[in-house]
Amino acid sequence: MVNDRWSDGDGGRAYLRALPVLSGTGPGFVIDHAPAEPISLFVAWLKSAVDAGVPEPHAMTISTVDAQGMPRARVLILKAVDDRGWHFAVSSVSQKGRDLAAHPVAALTFYWPALVRQVRVVGTVVSDGAAASADDFHARPSGSRAMALTLRQSQPMPDMGELDTEITKAHHRLGAEPDYVPHEWTSYAVRPAEVEFWEGSPDRRHRRLAYTRVGTGWERTQLWP
Repeated sequence: MVNDRWSDGDGGRAYLRALPVLSGTGPGFVIDHAPAEPISLFVAWLKSAVDAGVPEPHAMTISTVDAQGMPRARVLILKAVDDRGWHFAVSSVSQKGRDLAAHPVAALTFYWPALVRQVRVVGTVVSDGAAASADDFHARPSGSRAMALTLRQSQPMPDMGELDTEITKAHHRLGAEPDYVPHEWTSYAVRPAEVEFWEGSPDRRHRRLAYTRVGTGWERTQLWP
């Protein structure tokens, strides 16, 4: 039974310790059958998460490093994955964009608890170019495009009325200039140097497989849990 009483005396330690972990069902990760490269395995795992009904299976935590060397993490949506990398899009003047300008590297983490699986991707970050960025912007819902046009993400907002005003102005601009794309909007790709696949087990005999880029190919290494 889960301890339903939080105690400030131990910082909630007993409460948290009693919460269940690794409660999903792993499909079974046979490392010997893994492909020679990580992209096809990632796609297979993502599709398994979709088939299992995992909410927002394409959500990922992206971790960056800011200009002062402090790590930052937030959740974004994966836009594509191909031979060029794992793709996402943000404003270059947002905190994420500023972090990437200072340190063009990132780590991505996907976690699908129903399948007791996670995937980690580490690599350099590059722009996909103006055309891909424009395509991404036009594919976004109108509300998302309007918010992007404010160019104010992560800035202090002392007045909610200011938000409404700026969004209204953005919608007017989108109506008047339907092809407009802010040059700050950027589609990025994480070019992987390392990709790790992890499937958990209640007995902690987790299965882990790391892919490390070597030249134009990949080296596979099974890791201890």
